[in-house]
Amino acid sequence: MKLIKNIGLALFILALTIFVASLTLSNHTLTEAVLSKNISNTYHQEMIKQQAGDLMGKEFGSNVAFINAFKPVLNNSLEALDKASGVDRANGIWNAVPEKLPKGVSENDYRMFPNTVDDYLFSLTKYSAGGLLPGNSNWFFLLSFILAALGGLMYLLPDLNLIPGIKNNQIYDSPATRGITFQVRMIFLGMTILTSILMVFFKYLLIGILTIAAGIFIIYRIYKTNKENNVSFSKTRKATAPKGLGWIGISFGIFLILFYVTLYFFPEYITNWTLMLDPISESLSGNTAGRWFLYGFLYTMVMFVMGIRMLIKYRHNNYQLIRTGSVMFFQTAFAFLIPEFLLRLNQPYMDFKNAWPLDYDFFFEIDKMYGQGTEFAIAGWATSVGTMMFIWGIVLTLIVVPFFTYYFGKRWYCSWVCGCGGLAETLGDPYRQLSDKSLTAWKYERYIIHGVLVFAIVMTGMVIYTYMTGSSNILFLDSYNVRSWYGFFIGSMFSGIVGTGFYPLMGNRVWCRFGCPLAALMGLVQRFQSRFRITTNGGQCISCGNCSTYCEMGIDVRAYAQRGQNVVRASCVGCGICAAVCPRGVLRLENGTVDIDNRVTELKTVHVKSINFKDGAFSLEGNEV
Repeated sequence: MKLIKNIGLALFILALTIFVASLTLSNHTLTEAVLSKNISNTYHQEMIKQQAGDLMGKEFGSNVAFINAFKPVLNNSLEALDKASGVDRANGIWNAVPEKLPKGVSENDYRMFPNTVDDYLFSLTKYSAGGLLPGNSNWFFLLSFILAALGGLMYLLPDLNLIPGIKNNQIYDSPATRGITFQVRMIFLGMTILTSILMVFFKYLLIGILTIAAGIFIIYRIYKTNKENNVSFSKTRKATAPKGLGWIGISFGIFLILFYVTLYFFPEYITNWTLMLDPISESLSGNTAGRWFLYGFLYTMVMFVMGIRMLIKYRHNNYQLIRTGSVMFFQTAFAFLIPEFLLRLNQPYMDFKNAWPLDYDFFFEIDKMYGQGTEFAIAGWATSVGTMMFIWGIVLTLIVVPFFTYYFGKRWYCSWVCGCGGLAETLGDPYRQLSDKSLTAWKYERYIIHGVLVFAIVMTGMVIYTYMTGSSNILFLDSYNVRSWYGFFIGSMFSGIVGTGFYPLMGNRVWCRFGCPLAALMGLVQRFQSRFRITTNGGQCISCGNCSTYCEMGIDVRAYAQRGQNVVRASCVGCGICAAVCPRGVLRLENGTVDIDNRVTELKTVHVKSINFKDGAFSLEGNEV
């Protein structure tokens, strides 16, 4: 079995190497045929050809060389079209002068915008490609995506021969899962923020300054608080490596961070990966693969492989088997396949399980959903598929989420449905012990996550105001800038780069614990008005610490169990791992009635009505258990 695992590991490393190397295996030539096929706007076509000059038809040996040559061309085209339409930013003229536009052509049809440049650069880089990979994309798909999945399964399946149950598996000794010290975490966090800002510095200058300032402030406050309380990191964190750093985990974290930075901000450099997925994308939606199809496919495949790992590891616990199967199903069906099928049917794209404010851009472009898609009638009321999708999004947020959270707590969504939670529970499971259990972390958790919730509410309110009034200026803020800040700072930096890239560094629920606004909203319901809690039987607790070690949300479950106190925390996602790893059955997940506290107390208490003594012996009568 060890041989099979080693072969599987070797295949996975080989596939990963091919996957990364494939980015360099193409040359690029921009021809008029490629330009006209990918850019339908004739004004843009002519201006790009004019600005490109001798670069048209020239072969470039790599995508990097092609991008470095044509990105200035596209930016120059944007500026030339702005100048021709009368835009003069230096003198405060931000909109086109109608008299300078071609007759019958709108400003949006004539001008190029920054997002237009980004889209054009991605398409031209992808479809100007030739050489080894574009000519053999199917083979590279098999040697990277499929071989990696096969190698991962070969590495995981032999664990079925192990005795089921949780055991001492040296998670604090492995260089892949032992974690890193507090100081190194702060260095990584600072480096990640700084690097991301430098890479997009000229695009998001103000956000960069604010992000760096916020990072410095958080690091300073944590340091000052620990120093005032005379608390060293080794005393506040039990999930810290006692011997050096986890170099494999650090390497994996760096890879994830670089992947997310490239995906969000520089997708033109990963077009070769999308070429390999074009046949699958075309078969599902009828469209070629873009960066988000690439991300969705990778996301789903990783959750499937690592989900099998979860099923093997926790096969002794039926709750974990059903829960893991649930997140795998919802990710595959609702987040990946159904939205793609909707596009093939010419309907609006929608992930039906994604609720606001996690789906923060739900209100950004209402017109692209409301009134779109196939029209039909319900009891004489004319409507459309897009309108019903929009209504469902409102109902999901205002009715479904609070209702189910009241009865089942956050777990119905965070641990059974959500894609973010699904990836955390599968890919992130090896790192769940790295969550910070200190009171300091708990304090900042509450400040940060509820701050993000307020940010999301304010941003959404401004977006709706702009949609209804047509004015983007609210006091001294512009709603378009605010939503851009949220998308960059929360949607990209926090949820992706830090939230997932920091799995091997800070645990698998960094985003869910510190940043998800939907988790914050459901947490308020769970904390103050929900039937869900984890009940404890303190008399059976042996203080082994398994529950606290494996809690991904940083809850010191053992402290509750030792006192016989029920766990009612806003952050708890009800994953049930604490109960699964408890050797004594101390913990139990319950959806009780509103009098659950009294009921549980009754279950734990023996009430004696009377004691009768007879012939030197005594008996208990009327026991109530």
